[in-house]
Amino acid sequence: MAHNLWVAAASVLLLNLPFGFWRAGTRRFSLPWLLAVHTPVPFVIALRLFSGLGWRLHTFPVMVGAFLTGQFLGGKLRGRWAGGRGTTGRGPGGQSGASGSARGAGGVAAEENREEED
Repeated sequence: MAHNLWVAAASVLLLNLPFGFWRAGTRRFSLPWLLAVHTPVPFVIALRLFSGLGWRLHTFPVMVGAFLTGQFLGGKLRGRWAGGRGTTGRGPGGQSGASGSARGAGGVAAEENREEED
């Protein structure tokens, strides 16, 4: 049984990587953000049922941890893939919108000017 739990947890983590990648590029609590967070849930439920894990209480921390870790690492992958230039649409403190974004209000032009000065 323990083997099934860890295989299922690894599968959940891998399943959530692309959804976390997608989520990191959306505005928080927007429709795409909600879809990126909730679309994998039916697949996780199916995985629990087909792997024989069922709904035992001791499996929840492992599976929820794998789900959240996959989302988190997917978001980190997007940040690395984008070069960390603030393309996730979130500014400092997780703020959304142009005011918190590195691209808002001429942020790109100011960044380019600094690079030319160096």
